[in-house]
Amino acid sequence: MSDGTPADLFFDAAIGLLQRVREEEAEAIAAAGTLLADTVAAGGRLFAFGAGHSSLAAQDVVYRAGGLALMNLLAVPGVVGIDVTPATLGSALERVDGLASAVLDNSPLRAGDALVIVSLSGRNALPVEMAVSARALGVRVVGVTSVAYASRTTSRHSSGTFLKDHCDVVLDSKIAVGDAELTLDTIPAPFAPASTVVTTALMQAVVATTAATLADRGIEPPLLRSGNVDGGHEWNRRVMREYGDRIYYRH
Repeated sequence: MSDGTPADLFFDAAIGLLQRVREEEAEAIAAAGTLLADTVAAGGRLFAFGAGHSSLAAQDVVYRAGGLALMNLLAVPGVVGIDVTPATLGSALERVDGLASAVLDNSPLRAGDALVIVSLSGRNALPVEMAVSARALGVRVVGVTSVAYASRTTSRHSSGTFLKDHCDVVLDSKIAVGDAELTLDTIPAPFAPASTVVTTALMQAVVATTAATLADRGIEPPLLRSGNVDGGHEWNRRVMREYGDRIYYRH
């Protein structure tokens, strides 16, 4: 590791990755934003899914001040977040064949909806099967993943494919295999992951693009306001009343 404090070097690494995705994924971000805007305009619903720490980026766009009220979290018990005990159970469930199909069969997802699937490696059975099964239902899929894993690891899905192989739009987070940005001679393992920083930024960039695209078409984007500003609760009640049939986190 070169000169500079570990904190400085981590910020440098994160900023470098953000610059890369800003420049190299601009076209994909625009395509994903257009896909979500098309879905909203056509009366469809929006869903986001991620397993383990990948769920953090999915949760960041659900019921969020400044975010789209129509974005719903597709929850898989024991997989979304690390609140399950033991935490390792979530990682194990990601590798279970058939789980995604069971979840979708019992979810509100239907043809005409859009699903954003966040998976850093994109190699486990759950995100791959989720994408395959969702598209079979007529759902359009946006994948947020590190494409590098497809060339440096093997798939854990029976098809031998990765999440990126089953998406309408793929956003490449550029995160290196192993998700750790720093090394030190005195520490035996690489450390300081940046995937959450980058993936969350990608998700928010897509949501921003969606909102602006809807506005360009003369459609008021169904955005939420902060409940901590005057009038915020009243605004949100109006939005949720108007779009209540496409919002699932209230029930």
